[in-house]
Amino acid sequence: MPFQQQRHGHHERFRHMRLRQWQDDGLRRFLGVSRDFLVVATPGAGKTAFALLAAQAMMDRGEIGWITVVVPTDHLKGQWAKAAARQGIKLNPVFTNAKKRTAPDYDGVVTTYQSVAADPGVWDGMSNQPSRPCLVILDEVHHAGDSEHLAWGPALLTAFGGVHRRLMLSGTPFRTDAKPIPFLRYDEERRVIPDINYDYGMALQDQEVVRPVVFPALDGEARWRLASEHAVSRKLSETDPRTISHALSAALDPGKDWIPSVLRRANDELSLIRQDTPDIGGLVLASNRQHARAYAEILQEITDESATVVISDAPSASKRIFEFAANSSRWIVAVQMVAEGVDIPRLGVIVYATRTRTELFFRQVVGRCIRRRGDDDELCARVFIPTIQPLLDPAARIELTVQHVLRDEEDRVRTRQAVGESAAASENPPPALPRRLEVIGSSQSVHPYTINSGETFGEGILLNARRLGREAGLPASAEPSAIVRLMRLAGNRIGDGRPWPVVKEQTLAERKKELRAVVNRKVGHLAVLTRQPHRNIHLRLHSEFGEGNIEQATLDTLNERLILLDGWIDEAKSPGGQQGEIWPST
Repeated sequence: MPFQQQRHGHHERFRHMRLRQWQDDGLRRFLGVSRDFLVVATPGAGKTAFALLAAQAMMDRGEIGWITVVVPTDHLKGQWAKAAARQGIKLNPVFTNAKKRTAPDYDGVVTTYQSVAADPGVWDGMSNQPSRPCLVILDEVHHAGDSEHLAWGPALLTAFGGVHRRLMLSGTPFRTDAKPIPFLRYDEERRVIPDINYDYGMALQDQEVVRPVVFPALDGEARWRLASEHAVSRKLSETDPRTISHALSAALDPGKDWIPSVLRRANDELSLIRQDTPDIGGLVLASNRQHARAYAEILQEITDESATVVISDAPSASKRIFEFAANSSRWIVAVQMVAEGVDIPRLGVIVYATRTRTELFFRQVVGRCIRRRGDDDELCARVFIPTIQPLLDPAARIELTVQHVLRDEEDRVRTRQAVGESAAASENPPPALPRRLEVIGSSQSVHPYTINSGETFGEGILLNARRLGREAGLPASAEPSAIVRLMRLAGNRIGDGRPWPVVKEQTLAERKKELRAVVNRKVGHLAVLTRQPHRNIHLRLHSEFGEGNIEQATLDTLNERLILLDGWIDEAKSPGGQQGEIWPST
């Protein structure tokens, strides 16, 4: 018999709620034990609903009289309070440490880990009152093990060590390599032991919880230089651990060619999806606020529509997220804030334009667009990614279970340990002193393939599939790689006579034009520092290399000019440099 039919006297609003199987099993287990309980479930699986059902059941049984919910960000406080209100549970989302107490007509409060860490005593006093036993819900509890939040764990122990029950939630597979997080259980290899595990791979098999997701992978050439070095050109698909960061910096620069072309491609895909589902929106995840604002300007030029920009965790940012979730505008651009926990079910397209490359963070981002909105939601989500290995690997593994992800991670660690310290040192040398990175340019993006369920589908076969889909009357939003898979199941093959697109290489003239622009920019900088006319600096450069003008410079001497200018700029910044001692009369 389903769990909800066994709860005599339970509130009417839950009697007719159709629980997912994992929720039904989880509620049985949670209410059947008295210890701490951890739920790891994919975004969109219903963790919040599960926690509120558990809280209401405990209140109906008279087991608790108070609820404290702890979340990672201020925005999630309002989101939790709204979700609780829909279930008839009254949570105060605006309580602060300074208030010490809250009004008695609430059923509980929502706060942040940061607030608990700031004054654990406030929360110890509020949550440990014998007259009203408390259930503490720790949402996205893995944050308490983050290296930058090490104070959160001890604060949780002080604040909630004596409460009646604790329920921990996470939408992310995680392990702990630093201090263990309070209230969680670990195995001998420091893996967290969940009481309920329901990850994306499991949810996808149920076919009613999450959307499928594919990953259009976009290549391109990135060009940069480090101080006192020649310029470097590298395709994103050919980067290695030493060059990935520099290549991404160049590719994601809003003033160059790669990221604007990616945004145009993603917007074209969003437009196709919106032909069938007009309110579907897209998210661009940026590395910093400057990039976020610049990406929004690019999107406005492309779409003639303003994009929502979220660059902080301020109350105004939460308001913008709520408004975007409720309207039908196209794009929201954010700096990490929307990576986890924020509920915008209408998101269907994501552009991964951040330099963060960890698999756990990547999975959190993917979780923003996989939440189904009902039985008639047939959308296949798209996440556009650069063709770098740290993202291609998790994109191909997205349907694997949590256990696979963590064990594969551990296998890689063991392999590195097995080859010995010398090999590890050669693979990961000690970090050098930081040097200035100068972005030179990037090419237009090309789309060599899309990743679907770990398989790659070339652009030629995808274009063919889209054409055949239109001829067969399929919706415009039908994902081409899904069409290919369906036709294969039916015994049909789609021909692909075209080679995969390749990154267009710069001509010598284009490379030299780009470097001349950098030389001119540095000459301008040096002119400000030394109060020398631009002409004098250029004349000295011509003299140094025996060239009549910059148009006569070779690729090598353009790079040498840049190195020489770096030295002059450093010297001009030193004491006395601005007086012109480095400049003999010309």
